[in-house]
Amino acid sequence: MAAFVSSVLYIPAFGAYKASGLSKGLLSHGSEVIKIFELSLTMSLSQTNFLSSSLLSSSHDLRIPYSRAVLSYPRIQTHRILCAAKRTGKRRYPSERRKLRTEQKEAVAKVKNKLEGVWRLSKLGVPVGDDPGKDFLGISEGLLQAIAKVIEFPVSSPVASMLPEEAFSVIRKSFDARKILKEAKFVYTVDLDVKTLLELEPRAHDFIFRLEPKIGLIEHVPTEKSVSGDLISVVNDCKRINSETASGEYEPQIINGSGDPHHHGGGRSKPKIAVVGGGPSGLFAALVLAEFGADVTLIERGQAVEERGRDIGALVVRKILDMESNFCFGEGGAGTWSDGKLVTRIGKNSATVLAVSILRLPNVLKTLVRFGAPDNILVNGKPHLGTDKLVPLLRNFRHYLQSAGVTIKFGTRVDDLLVEDSRVVGVRVSDSTNQLQTTSQNLKVDAVVLAVGHSARDTYEMLHSRNVELIPKDFAVGLRIEHPQELINSIQYSDLANEVLKGRGKVPVADYKVVQYVNDKTEDLSQSSSKRSCYSFCMCPGGQVVLTSTNPTELCINGMSFSRRSSKWANAALVVTVSAKDFDVLNLKGPLAGIEFQREFERRAAIMGGGDFTVPVQRVTDFLQNKLSETPLPPSSYRLGVKSANLHELFPAHITEALRESISMFEKELPGFISEEALLHGVETRTSSPVRIPRSNETYESTSLKGLYPVGEGAGYAGGIVSAAVDGMFSGFAVAKSFDLFDGTIESVIGKAQGAGLVKY
Repeated sequence: MAAFVSSVLYIPAFGAYKASGLSKGLLSHGSEVIKIFELSLTMSLSQTNFLSSSLLSSSHDLRIPYSRAVLSYPRIQTHRILCAAKRTGKRRYPSERRKLRTEQKEAVAKVKNKLEGVWRLSKLGVPVGDDPGKDFLGISEGLLQAIAKVIEFPVSSPVASMLPEEAFSVIRKSFDARKILKEAKFVYTVDLDVKTLLELEPRAHDFIFRLEPKIGLIEHVPTEKSVSGDLISVVNDCKRINSETASGEYEPQIINGSGDPHHHGGGRSKPKIAVVGGGPSGLFAALVLAEFGADVTLIERGQAVEERGRDIGALVVRKILDMESNFCFGEGGAGTWSDGKLVTRIGKNSATVLAVSILRLPNVLKTLVRFGAPDNILVNGKPHLGTDKLVPLLRNFRHYLQSAGVTIKFGTRVDDLLVEDSRVVGVRVSDSTNQLQTTSQNLKVDAVVLAVGHSARDTYEMLHSRNVELIPKDFAVGLRIEHPQELINSIQYSDLANEVLKGRGKVPVADYKVVQYVNDKTEDLSQSSSKRSCYSFCMCPGGQVVLTSTNPTELCINGMSFSRRSSKWANAALVVTVSAKDFDVLNLKGPLAGIEFQREFERRAAIMGGGDFTVPVQRVTDFLQNKLSETPLPPSSYRLGVKSANLHELFPAHITEALRESISMFEKELPGFISEEALLHGVETRTSSPVRIPRSNETYESTSLKGLYPVGEGAGYAGGIVSAAVDGMFSGFAVAKSFDLFDGTIESVIGKAQGAGLVKY
């Protein structure tokens, strides 16, 4: 029976969605979202050209300077069906128009004083030719013209004579180069400070008084919501409020070392908290707790970034793998040697977060800026740091924690939890730098914040032996594809590709994100059809493929890039979602089945590569035709060596077929994606944690073991640097509250906690 496929393409370089079939589609404009939907039927053919004559002729219009041969491979019968898009303008149903009018009236009613606070202006488009470029985050003449247009300011050019640039600040800037536009443009969100405007231009008083909110375009933000500081400032404000409302000098809760914060006896002292893991969640949890006055010990099995860099160098140059200090383990976590993406599904770019002046993310992003991140991460629509920026930032973060009294133990592995009366009372640790050492040390604490990453498999096994509840979680596995970056630039930007200049030009280095949803119906998995998502993950423009194995008998890879993204390669994982039914196919059961599933394919990849961390690779064109790639292969950025292999022999047939089918559909969205120069690398398995550790939504405490607080990506509650940091921040406040280190509600201080399901970049 035919499989049903829906296809949506998300291109983060300009923050928009699109689907193929522009002439047939329904066009819907949302908050920087455009969806085009089509209903098409692809007839089943045993052998057919994946490039039809119409597609070949249209490719000339894209002006891609790469010649692509017409290739043939077997195609699967597919029906592409998408639901109708949200309508705009005259296409709206009467009920939708009524709802919009209601929302508009509510927005107007919420404005108490138009002459105070700020007015937030969104969707301000400035053509590339009128903008100084991606690295300019100020107020240009072109932007002032866009501002005057959206607020209908009654002035003629030059608008700068009546709209002083000092009254405006850029909140967000992104790049939009969709082919359906007449010309590429930068899209801004800008705050208009009323007080400053009236001081510099009193004649604007009457105009501001007549200004009205417009859904999606103009919003009034009261003064009390227009400012958000870094995390340290937020905690200090909480402590100040506590001291003002408390009678006498504020003191922390009495602790006796027994793990019971409410047992009064044994003297007054700070609560002792062990934070296990030095990634984003662990660092932010430790920062919050230290600022609130807890006695914090941060335990990291890997090394500080300086020593970790040397260990990674030994791996890349001499193929020496340190199993405790590598691309996965060490200060900063797995994200340190990655692309340093600071985008997340929980919110910097969401309308909800922008509407409340981004309550959570400035706490995270401004904290990163405080420790050395560039200011532009607060404005860029898709901020990223790169490894070169993350290393000094983490060093500064560490020095601050130490100055705040945090004890940091690098090269220290947590081997077990100390449990008494169903409560954690400490941890057993050992020296991870000495593999021959068998001695261990017990550290008594009042609580443990477990912030390990998704590769801490021995920790999961230890928790399982302690009867801590673990739940198998869906994740994704697949391959990493690599193209010449110039090809991706040409596909995305056409004539503007020459403006990239290896990250130093006017427009950003091009990237992409593609998604397919396939409804399987295969007898070996289920009696009924099930939706399977195939998508690109952790796309690294101007980057390189790196080894993320933590065991020499296993082989897995990831991508990384530096801040300028100047490499000549672009890589991204192409992955397929897997779940318990996939584990059952390999007869893998229990809460750790997902881990064994990962190990199975990492071992297969190591064998296919021939050992010594050599990666099995295959041309995309050969993968589609299920044939071994002939040498010489296209060049790869992977530095430890590649070997031609048939990657069809790696995964079960249903996963391979989903990947193969998705790649052919991605070609429709990105003509040129299937190329003789595109190389697939195996294998990518660690997209997110394979387990979740259940916890209370309010206290963040484990539901099966008191005193244990599982947080971050390794616990199954985050995916990426920012979401992990946010989860660590919330957990820090939750633990501090449980020990009476601060009063009030967490939501009133840093907003509402994220949902557990938001675990993708």
